[in-house]
Amino acid sequence: MDSKKTLSRRHALAISAAALPVAGLATQASAAAAFNSLLNVSYDPTAAFYKAYDAQFAAWYAKTAGTTPAISYSHGGSGAQARAVIEGLQADVVTLALAYDIDAIAKAGLIAKNWQSRLPDNSTPYTSTIVFLVRPGNPKGIKDWSDLVKPGIQVITPNPKTSGGARWNVMAAWNYALKANGGSTDAAKAYLKAFFANVPVMDTGAHGSTLTFTKRGIGDVLVGWESDAFLSIKQAGPGSFDVIAPPTSILAEPPVAVVDKNVEKHGNRPLAEAYLKYLYSPAAQDTIGAYFYRPRDPAAAAKYAAQFPKIQMCNIAQFGGWEKVQPEFFGTGGIFDQVYAGGA
Repeated sequence: MDSKKTLSRRHALAISAAALPVAGLATQASAAAAFNSLLNVSYDPTAAFYKAYDAQFAAWYAKTAGTTPAISYSHGGSGAQARAVIEGLQADVVTLALAYDIDAIAKAGLIAKNWQSRLPDNSTPYTSTIVFLVRPGNPKGIKDWSDLVKPGIQVITPNPKTSGGARWNVMAAWNYALKANGGSTDAAKAYLKAFFANVPVMDTGAHGSTLTFTKRGIGDVLVGWESDAFLSIKQAGPGSFDVIAPPTSILAEPPVAVVDKNVEKHGNRPLAEAYLKYLYSPAAQDTIGAYFYRPRDPAAAAKYAAQFPKIQMCNIAQFGGWEKVQPEFFGTGGIFDQVYAGGA
């Protein structure tokens, strides 16, 4: 469901309530609908997971609170989703690809600045990493980041100006390039320039890039979320694609937060808070693992450990955190603009 459809649904609820013959009943109906409904604005590869999670949470909440919540969702590139919330999309919760995007919403005054301290693990209930998805049998012999800059290799990755997943991709590639070149930033920039020279098309979101690779048949390798790569194989069937885990990658931490200003307006803070807290429950953590995200819960992590490749991962903090990385790499005139000849 896109954001326009979600907003139209809420608008329709309000109109239906207002049409009741008694003004008092109209007010009560509208308030009840808002109190028991929730909009989750998320980054696009989470669609399959949250479809399953929403049903699981709704069943639990109905038993606990005695009422079944109406949960809507909007998916898109993480950066674009953050901007949509800032511009008025009535998200009750955001579940985005990286902390910088939620910080941007906080700076706009919609979320408390201490949002990361309100839930465990810096409000990150699951993690992931960046891997390669290749054609069956890996015909181009792609094994490491160095293979992505070889002549004739078509690399599919989304636009880091709009996609949080793409920004994780870039930083994983940057980490490799620094290590491979003795820490030289000039050499790392040259690597990124060669990397993007091999990118024939950039979608606005990670899932769009996945569809470009898996459905449109464009590219030799998709650089993207580990969860999306394994889910693509599960959906397409055995032998459809191969996952290649590079020796090094990055620990991707997609965070979640209640949008304070909106839940205060909608009167549904208890529902919104319960929705995010339940992500840490053993049942939800099991679902997280089943959809190829890496659970935080030790029992769920152990249960699904065999499906995840062992990869040496760097951390965004090694590069100064997103507050430093975002303007340096993805702001106007930043490193991405410098290396991408096609322009932003």
